[in-house]
Amino acid sequence: MNPLQEFALNQSRRQFFAGAGLSLGSLALATMPGALKAAPLAARNYGSTVHPSLPELPHFPAKAKRLIYLHMNGAPSQIDLWDYKPTLKNYFDKELPASIRMGQRLTTMTSGQQRFPVAPSKFNFAQHGNSGTWVSELLPNTAKNADDISLIRSVHTNAINHDPACTFVMTGTEVPGKASLGSWLSYGLGSINSDLPSFVVLTPFVPNPSQALFTRMWSSGFLSSKHSGVMLRDKGDPVLYIKNPPGVDSTTRRTMLDGLNQLNELNLQRLGDPETQARIAQYEMAFRMQTSVPELVDLSKESAATLEMYGTDVKTPGSFTYCALLARRMAERGVRAVQINLRGWDQHGNLPADITRQCKATDQAIHALLEDLKRLGLFEDTLVVWGGEFGRTVYSQGTLTAANYGRDHHPRNFCMFMAGGGIKGGYVHGETDEFSYNIVKDPVHLNDLNATILHCMGVDHSRFSYKFQGLDQRLTGVEEHSPIKALLA
Repeated sequence: MNPLQEFALNQSRRQFFAGAGLSLGSLALATMPGALKAAPLAARNYGSTVHPSLPELPHFPAKAKRLIYLHMNGAPSQIDLWDYKPTLKNYFDKELPASIRMGQRLTTMTSGQQRFPVAPSKFNFAQHGNSGTWVSELLPNTAKNADDISLIRSVHTNAINHDPACTFVMTGTEVPGKASLGSWLSYGLGSINSDLPSFVVLTPFVPNPSQALFTRMWSSGFLSSKHSGVMLRDKGDPVLYIKNPPGVDSTTRRTMLDGLNQLNELNLQRLGDPETQARIAQYEMAFRMQTSVPELVDLSKESAATLEMYGTDVKTPGSFTYCALLARRMAERGVRAVQINLRGWDQHGNLPADITRQCKATDQAIHALLEDLKRLGLFEDTLVVWGGEFGRTVYSQGTLTAANYGRDHHPRNFCMFMAGGGIKGGYVHGETDEFSYNIVKDPVHLNDLNATILHCMGVDHSRFSYKFQGLDQRLTGVEEHSPIKALLA
């Protein structure tokens, strides 16, 4: 099929009417003497400028320049980590009162249970910092940062299963196809470093993970594909084909790329497809990453003290510890958004042993990341977010003993924390009932949290939208949401 015909057939109604006036104006200009022409191809300077922010952004001075999002995929148990409920020991193996459960929906994994026995956490809690924040013994290192973080105990979500819940936490909706948080930040605020992507995703290795990671968590959705998260691999080269093949040097690669860019530019002039423009930018970024990515993952210049602070796994590519240090190095180099997705927090059974292992793999590295950001003067303008996609039930799934239990999915309430740029330290927000089952004070919807993230980055979520399918699409949806003012410094 003729490319012009194919483009016309694939054009959406909105694209046609949006471009019709511009196209007619171009025809008129073409018939005028001395009509405006595009700059000659030879005069183009491909990729010479950093992707800029939208003209209207930021809406106000930003407290945070960059975001590091630590997503604990699978849902950490709030009762065993952050939401201290000392009276639960009095209810061990007793039926969860119907007045607490109130007939709320259950997953198919526990809807057939005859009993819903209360399972108190077997782990001890202690107060930390001047704030006196209660933290589980499973997080002894993160607890040292109690006065740096805002702990939110009253987050709630719409979804009860992993796929829609993970989609919701990262895109503000359960419906696939929408833009992710990191993509929105890339689109609105642009890049800081022209040699690295504005949005990078890390997926630490987990043996026998119980659930998948979905690319929609870092997809650009309806935004240009250049705003999708670039995933660094946990094994082998961090990016496929980052090295030139044998016999191809950097000069040859540059010549090839210049020729390809000229062909793409001709295509862009003929068809006007913005994805062609994105392709040009992506090829340029790939060329630059051949130098910048190897330097990024080279830890040889990190001090022995820094490596020791992160822990023994810091030199193991694919470990969470290694990814945490890479996140700090990317923050240092101006990457706008870094997302670490760690699987394995889905403890339907054998929770005490499994969550202990997960915390050992992350606790020291999270503490080191926060301390490292402070050491380098980056903490004040780097926003760090920690959390999962929902919480876990107070009742045990399956067999309950004093030493062992499991917990099912629980969207009614869970815990997250924020720290760094624009966030108040040493603060605890929200309360739940004595069973950590229902919120009793200061509920926080996930899109309130997303509105808070955008606010710290200098963006008014209600004025930040993109027209698609007849709607002004927003990260925070069309319902009323607002930043959590109590969290703001």
